[in-house]
Amino acid sequence: MMAPEAGRSVSPEQFQATAAAILAQLAAVIVGQEETLRAVLITLLAGGNALLEGVPGLGKTLIVRTLAEAIDASFSRIQFTPDLMPADIVGTTVMAEGEGGARGWRFEPGPIFSNLVLADEINRATPKTQSALLEAMQERSVTVGRQTHRLAEPFLVLATQNPLESEGTYPLPDAQLDRFLFKLLLPFPSLAELVAISDRTTAGDVPAARKVAGTEDILAMQRLAREVPIAPHVTEAAARLVLLSHAETPGAPDLVRRFVANGASPRAVQGLVLAGKIRALLDGRFNVAVDDLAALAAPVLRHRLLLNFEAQVEGLKPDAVVAAIVAAAV
Repeated sequence: MMAPEAGRSVSPEQFQATAAAILAQLAAVIVGQEETLRAVLITLLAGGNALLEGVPGLGKTLIVRTLAEAIDASFSRIQFTPDLMPADIVGTTVMAEGEGGARGWRFEPGPIFSNLVLADEINRATPKTQSALLEAMQERSVTVGRQTHRLAEPFLVLATQNPLESEGTYPLPDAQLDRFLFKLLLPFPSLAELVAISDRTTAGDVPAARKVAGTEDILAMQRLAREVPIAPHVTEAAARLVLLSHAETPGAPDLVRRFVANGASPRAVQGLVLAGKIRALLDGRFNVAVDDLAALAAPVLRHRLLLNFEAQVEGLKPDAVVAAIVAAAV
């Protein structure tokens, strides 16, 4: 989560109004999923990346495309398959003929060179291809040969993942999981939402988002988010949440000591604090509360906890462990 460069500024009131306008455009197109939409916006404003897990057909592509339309950003979709190669993502250097017949090498950028990138079914690609995203997600650049190419800002990777019990999937390595700010679980629509989806998409004009912000607005909002003050005791609470995810920490919950092989990394503390600042701004506050951290603990921590074999046998879910950590920490 790199800090955006200096530029134009926005006030907290403008931040809240712009965010509300973006969420309104998302809600005009997408039925339900309010918490997911809010979390995706927080991810964008934090300069992070998000991992979405859910069954097909829940509108994951539509979320990213609609967000791109609302902020007038470029969008690309990469369908991950077992035969996908790293060059299919980042691009490649090709021989090109210039004026006068002179030949030289030219870099042809891949689909990663967009503001918003949907990495669809990321765990269907081989680990080698998955690793092509690591530099882009963390450093906001890609290196091809000896040349490093910067990516456009703002930049967001929204990756979707099939459940690991699906045939033909490759578990994401811990190093890559740690680069996702959030892991979001998409619930299946309710009866009323399924009816609304049908009504909205099968009768008359299909709704579309309109532009309510620009990429410069997003960058300015990212800068403001980092300026939100946070009290020392709130930062300590974020650090305590992460420490208590490690079995060797004194006072760690019983679920952690029994079922967690590896706890969360320092990136989790950064994620909790920065996402907490954005959540406070969205709620009209210019200070972070411990309640913000508790509300964000599950999406920040669930993919950073490595559960042991005993937990798998017991059918224990990471969210149950996170709930125990929150109860012990705050």
